[in-house]
Amino acid sequence: MRIVICDNYDEMSKKAALIVASQINMKPNAVLGLATGSTPEGMYRILVDMYNNKEVDFSEVTTFNLDEYYPISKSNSQSYDFFMKKHLFSHINVPEANINIPNGEACDAEKECEEYENKIASFGGIDLQILGIGQNGHIGFNEPDEFLYSNTHKTGLTESTISANSRFFASAGDVPKNALTMGIATILKSKKIVLLACGKSKHDAISKLISGKITTLCPATMLNVHRDLVVICDKEAYHG
Repeated sequence: MRIVICDNYDEMSKKAALIVASQINMKPNAVLGLATGSTPEGMYRILVDMYNNKEVDFSEVTTFNLDEYYPISKSNSQSYDFFMKKHLFSHINVPEANINIPNGEACDAEKECEEYENKIASFGGIDLQILGIGQNGHIGFNEPDEFLYSNTHKTGLTESTISANSRFFASAGDVPKNALTMGIATILKSKKIVLLACGKSKHDAISKLISGKITTLCPATMLNVHRDLVVICDKEAYHG
């Protein structure tokens, strides 16, 4: 694990964007694992600027998003499909056929998850996975529990995650109670992982991650077994 402590959110976003751009420039047909939420928004904004300045080309890139609410329509402004188009995909030249996001409209969630997992494997796995981290230590929508799923699966959301995400919806009651998410093993098979964290609210989760102790009650601690993990956080997330 390599830990990079930044002065602020903008510096964190810049460092993350440079890693993503470097991966693409080294391997134009890179397979990227992407995250949603407020934390990576700055990184996406910088990547769009880099694309506009011809510093990076997404034309051969393939993307797989970590997760999606379930059920939710793609046109819903709080769906991750909508989020990715708004913040990244509509501004760069990644082919639509190369964009993969779990289908929150799927009639058969289990089949959707199995096919998503198989498609990731068919590309040889993910070259670079971007992660955020929940206040309770979740990565993707792998929530704290006695047992964790290894592969892409449908999962229920904890009350703490529903509460944390309710700020994006009209009310907590509007937040979907389930999600489709890559599993822990799916994430750990990525060749390189970059985890982003910003703000005091993430300090407890980051402290548990960097302690070196592993527990399913803080799913992010599973990342300790990965051979190429970079944690990029601001001072508040690191020091509290």
